Amino acid sequence: MGLKGKLIVSTEVKCGGHLIHNIFHTNTHHIANISPSKINRFEIHEGEIIKVGSIVSWRYNEDGEEKFAKQVIEAIDPHTKLIIWKVIEGNVLELYNSFIVITSSEQHWTTLAFEYEKKSEDIPKPITLLGFFFDVIKEIDGHLLKQ
Repeated sequence: MGLKGKLIVSTEVKCGGHLIHNIFHTNTHHIANISPSKINRFEIHEGEIIKVGSIVSWRYNEDGEEKFAKQVIEAIDPHTKLIIWKVIEGNVLELYNSFIVITSSEQHWTTLAFEYEKKSEDIPKPITLLGFFFDVIKEIDGHLLKQ
């Protein structure tokens, strides 16, 4: 078994992938209002909006525990509606040497991918965290359908 891994999940979004991408790209600060049981706070530390080089942080609830992640935006492609977020601080780096979150959307699908390197063989794959983010995407989809 290797220490590096990649997990990918795609889900149908009824509101349209472009709207999910819009939330992640230009309205990220609304996610805490859309999914308050999971996301406590989103903050931009460097940059005024989500753009390449922006540094952002999240406070979120996973398994009843508040956690923290600070990320740098490594890439944004408006044509493929892709954003690459590299974790540079936070709880996830206690288990993983590196951790990258990739979001992408198309017509009626949103894809979430994690690329990671575990600190040791006995560290589990981040399946619980993948499920957590999958749930946030479904809550965003539900919120956008109500509007």
